[in-house]
Amino acid sequence: MDKHPTLTPLDRQLLDQFQHHFPLTCRPYADMAQQIGSSEAAVLERLQQLQQQGVISRVGAVINHRCVGASTLAAMSVPSERLADVAACVTAYPEVNHNYERDHHLNLWFVITAADGDHLKRVISDLETATDLPVLSMPMESDFHIDLGFPLHWNQNRCPR
Repeated sequence: MDKHPTLTPLDRQLLDQFQHHFPLTCRPYADMAQQIGSSEAAVLERLQQLQQQGVISRVGAVINHRCVGASTLAAMSVPSERLADVAACVTAYPEVNHNYERDHHLNLWFVITAADGDHLKRVISDLETATDLPVLSMPMESDFHIDLGFPLHWNQNRCPR
């Protein structure tokens, strides 16, 4: 992965204009393309390239989980020789949207989101059974709104620093 990929003018427009106000329509990428004078195919291609290059991690909504279901931050203490296998098992659950390793005795962390609390408990129980390891569930007690959008300051054709 190139740490400083060259960004096209289209890349810059996509990154600048759609951090907020992503079109919530049947064809959002076509609407984005229309707004910036491009084609839907070009927008989709560039977003895929930006993701493959590691410039963006994903394109998607940030949803207030309290309005649409239940979620928890979860952690496990996984023996190092099992970490890759357990992480793959965790990732296979559609309710898990990401996981990551931490340098801690609780070394595998992930977020589980489910339709309701009972479903969430079933996923945790299934994970414990599948891995033969306990899952520490840490549901959010209070939330903080952090606006993850930020102004981009371009340095020639490179990513902002």
